[in-house]
Amino acid sequence: MERIGVIGLGSIATRHRRNIRQHFPSACIISMPARGLLPTNQKRVENADQLVESVTELMRCNIQCAIVASPASLHLQHAQGFIKAGIPVLIEKPLSASIEDAYELAKLVHENHTRVAIGYCLRFLPSSAVVKQVINEQRLGQLYNVSIEVGQYLPSWRPDIDYRQSVSAQRKCGGGALLELSHELDLAQWLLGNLTLEHAILRSMPELDTDVEDCVDLLLSNSSKVIAHVHLDFLQRTPYRRWRIVGSGGSLEWDLILNTVTTISLSGKKEILYSAPEWDKNQMYTQQFEAFICSSYNKEKPLATVDEALSIIELIEAIKRYPLIQTTN
Repeated sequence: MERIGVIGLGSIATRHRRNIRQHFPSACIISMPARGLLPTNQKRVENADQLVESVTELMRCNIQCAIVASPASLHLQHAQGFIKAGIPVLIEKPLSASIEDAYELAKLVHENHTRVAIGYCLRFLPSSAVVKQVINEQRLGQLYNVSIEVGQYLPSWRPDIDYRQSVSAQRKCGGGALLELSHELDLAQWLLGNLTLEHAILRSMPELDTDVEDCVDLLLSNSSKVIAHVHLDFLQRTPYRRWRIVGSGGSLEWDLILNTVTTISLSGKKEILYSAPEWDKNQMYTQQFEAFICSSYNKEKPLATVDEALSIIELIEAIKRYPLIQTTN
C-alpha cells in the first residue's frame, strides 16, 4: 500500500493516519479536511505527508484506497467519486446521515462493483467473536430476550472542544445517539439477524441542551421473536457498555468495556469464557483496516458491508418517526 487518502481532520481521522503510519511506514498519506478548508494556523497535521483541498485533487494523487472519516452528512459527497472510479473506500460509521444518501451510496456501490466497507469496528473486538460463536452454536438454547445498554457522557468525548459544536450534538451534521451510538444496532443485527422495530422512546434531556436525541429506548424483535431492549444515551458520566442475553439453557453477560464474556448456567454456575480487559482497543481499528485492504467481495466478514450499514439507516429512519420528547427540569 503506497498512497492512501484520508478525509477528515478529527479524532477518528487522526487515529486512522496514526495507524497507517505505524503499519505502513513507507506509505504516502494524503489528507483532506472534511470541508476542504486547510488549517490557517499552519499547524502540521499529524502523520499527513500532503494536504489537499478537494476530492478531485485527492484522486489526482493516484491513491490506492481512501478512508472517509468526515461528518456523516458529507459521506456521499466525499465517497461517490472514489466509488465511481473503482477506488476502495472505508467509510466511517454510520453510512450516512439520511436515508436518501444511504440509498444513493448503496446504488453506486452495486453499479460500480467497488469494494466499500463501513467502520463498525466493534465487530473486531475479540469478545464480539466469542459472543457470536456462543449464539451460532446455540449454547444458550432458545434465545428469549436481550438487553443492550450503552451510555457515554457527551462532554467527555472530546474535552478540548465545546461539545455543543461537535458533530455528535448537531442534527444537521448527523449527530444524536441513534447515529453516533449505532455500533449497538449493528452488533445486534450482526448477532441476532435483521431486527423489526416494535416501539421507541426518544428524549432530549435539558442537561446537554442540544437539538438531538440524547436518550433512546428501543424495543426490537427478530424473525425468531427474540426481544431486544436497547438503551443508548449521552448522559452517563461513567462509561457503560453491556449486554445480557437470556435463553432456555442459561444466560450470558458481556461487558464490552472490560472485554469480558461470562455465561451463567441454569443452576447459577458462572463460567468466564473470555476476559482481556487490558487488550488494546486500537487493534479493532488496525485489524479492520487490514481486513479492508486484504478483502474481496467474497470475503467481507467481519467487515460491515454497505447493505448491512444501509439496513441500520433504514432501522434508524423508522425509529425517528417517533416524536422527540423535549424534557424540562
